[in-house]
Amino acid sequence: MSRTVYVNGQWLPEEDAKISIFDRGFIFADAIYEVTAIADGKLIDFARHAARLSRSLELLGIPQVVTEKKLLELHKEIARRNNVTNGLVYLQISRGAEDRSFVYGQDLQPTVVLFTQLRPILSNPKWKTGITMRSTPDGRWANRHIKTTQLLYSSLSKVEAGREGFDDTLFVEDGLITESGSANFHVITRDGTLVTRGLSNALLHGITRGSILDVAQKAGLKTEERSFSLEEALQASEAFITDSISMVLPVVSIDNKPIGTGKPGPESQRLLTLYVDEKLSTGVSVG
Repeated sequence: MSRTVYVNGQWLPEEDAKISIFDRGFIFADAIYEVTAIADGKLIDFARHAARLSRSLELLGIPQVVTEKKLLELHKEIARRNNVTNGLVYLQISRGAEDRSFVYGQDLQPTVVLFTQLRPILSNPKWKTGITMRSTPDGRWANRHIKTTQLLYSSLSKVEAGREGFDDTLFVEDGLITESGSANFHVITRDGTLVTRGLSNALLHGITRGSILDVAQKAGLKTEERSFSLEEALQASEAFITDSISMVLPVVSIDNKPIGTGKPGPESQRLLTLYVDEKLSTGVSVG
């Protein structure tokens, strides 16, 4: 069945949705995006996504042509139009369209697009088995804290990891882990401390990352935000990644070397439960 999508103020069947071939998001990946999960009919962490969107747009100098209030209305409406109670809303804002030039004009009208995807947000089979990762050099651009659509290196790395029998890729730069192919990476040390890389332009400032730190601290778990090496990760008792769709996803091995027992650990499972409970109680209903 055709989905209803949103393009520059219009609700359209997906097969009728079009943007200009001169859109800078298409030609230069000159665009920002956000992905907000819908779980049991509730938007998860919408306010944080909206705040990060504003920061990213400001850093690239793209005008924010849709207010947070209007964005929330659009997210609710597109979920209702497509009967999505578990899935995601993808939002993308590009700088706009003009004849191809590296130097962009100052009066462009941004392109705003939203669509939905159905996903079993609350029944991920990988929560029980965990995932395997392959380490690889981080070859992405330097400003990874800006959530742009230039994701080719991550995409190629994920595909190559899959070809080699791994579930995902883990980026390493100067001997230190930055993040996974599309999520933040965390470890639980043998003394029970949750360690995640500190915020900088080396990694995306993940929405779920921030929420998990809040949840962990409320639960009495010691946390540290600092850089750590691949070797330290391999010595951890547990590891997991966080993103809006997978939430808290255990990592059981890196480069075929087991983390801890080689199975999802108790702390990552506890954090997942606490996170889901909190977000379902605070999420924004799309109904």
